Amino acid sequence: MSDPTNPFAAMMAQMQEMAKTFPAMEAFDIRKFEGMFPTMPKDVMEAMFGNAFNEGGLDARTRLLLTLAGLVMQGAQNETAVRQTVRHAVEAGATDQHISETIAMMSMFAGIPATTKAMELAQAVLKEDKET
Repeated sequence: MSDPTNPFAAMMAQMQEMAKTFPAMEAFDIRKFEGMFPTMPKDVMEAMFGNAFNEGGLDARTRLLLTLAGLVMQGAQNETAVRQTVRHAVEAGATDQHISETIAMMSMFAGIPATTKAMELAQAVLKEDKET
């Protein structure tokens, strides 16, 4: 990967070497990073993502469920985004059933592995919310 004629490869090699010098990077956990971004209140989401400025448009809950469906379609690879979207959807009024149905509906399009992964992530978030 350290091809001197390829500037991108050289940059990537340099970045990998830099990352090795940060000992804390070995212990970095993205889930702890999520705590820095709290769930927005429903009113804020309605103003930003809902129909506050688009009368008759989609409400925040529907938009977040559509976002969740899109994340499942991408293979539920961005675990942080899936967890955050589930948290925000619940805050916007989505029920456990709404979230489960949204994910399950994607099984025909995204496949069983993506659906299973998304469902596991969503269930973990819902379980955390019930415990706290």
